[in-house]
Amino acid sequence: MKTFSRAFLFLCLIALLTITNTSESQAQETAEAKTAATVLRIGVKDAPPFVMYDGTRYTGLSIDLWHEIADEHGWQFEYHPYDLTELLDAASNAEIDVGIGAITATAQRAIKMDFTHIILSSGLSVAVRSEWASGWMAVLSALASAAFLKIITLLVLVLLAVGFLVWLLERKKNQEQFGGSTAQGLFSGFWWAMVTMTTVGYGDVAPRTVGGRLLGLVWMLTALLIVSFFTASITSALTVGQLSNKLSSADDLRGMNIASLGGSTSALWLESRKLNYDQATDLSQALQQLKDGKVDAVIYDEPLLRWTINQQFAGKLQVLPITLARQDYVFILPDNSALREKINTSLLNKINSPDWPRRVTSYFDGNQ
Repeated sequence: MKTFSRAFLFLCLIALLTITNTSESQAQETAEAKTAATVLRIGVKDAPPFVMYDGTRYTGLSIDLWHEIADEHGWQFEYHPYDLTELLDAASNAEIDVGIGAITATAQRAIKMDFTHIILSSGLSVAVRSEWASGWMAVLSALASAAFLKIITLLVLVLLAVGFLVWLLERKKNQEQFGGSTAQGLFSGFWWAMVTMTTVGYGDVAPRTVGGRLLGLVWMLTALLIVSFFTASITSALTVGQLSNKLSSADDLRGMNIASLGGSTSALWLESRKLNYDQATDLSQALQQLKDGKVDAVIYDEPLLRWTINQQFAGKLQVLPITLARQDYVFILPDNSALREKINTSLLNKINSPDWPRRVTSYFDGNQ
């Protein structure tokens, strides 16, 4: 009797497991069928070369990946454009099924949404004007720049003005040093102003009148400030000319005029290090400010910097070979998304294929 009871319980257990597995299988098949029949809402943020819109259709590295994944699973979808903040909010509020763009995985975002597997790893980098990263030729270029020539011109005008004043005060009572023709007297005044400013102190020309000596006292004190300013200008030119060698961390950015995009990961990085920056509306605007000399550097995602420079500022701007912070690019999903596992499986197959590095290079070189 006991043997019969055990056998009966065993059969009941097998039957229960079979029913459970069948129910789970049917539920999964039903969910898959429902997903296939549903039109997925895909949020997109224009961010070349990940996402590009030509007015009629979307293209780009992330867009092509998504099309391949959707085709594999038979998913139907429609695109909905967002700006970055709106796209992140839409994912965290489950208003979209997938978010696509140049979106990086961060700890703050992970609290509100899910990420797929990493599509591409890169980092924040620095764009500068091309002449700034070419050694001593950069220094010569900086010293011959319009801004630097303006400083030199202003300095010469100040020296001429001081030389003229000392000549007016000394020309009658100090004929030996400031006499002769008007041109000779003005040159002597200019020479005295230059020698006094540089603290060389030859002593061959010196004021003797009370007015001339009072002017000398004022000029000596003023010259200290002028020399400091002039030295700082030269140092700045030399430092900027050697950016590729000297800029390697956030501390090296202090004192520079920086531009970035508000609300971006690069902006958050700058703010976390208490670095001031000019907020541009888009990357092209920030790079145009850099080209025009309004800022010293643009901090942003390296792939986007390289692509935009290749397309719009080739030969004018370049990206320095440094990485300020790592960036991992992903698709974003609402929390506990049923699509995550399927997307990840497809993504891993794509990015581990032999031709993936070539595909990435072709997109960022602008050959797509």
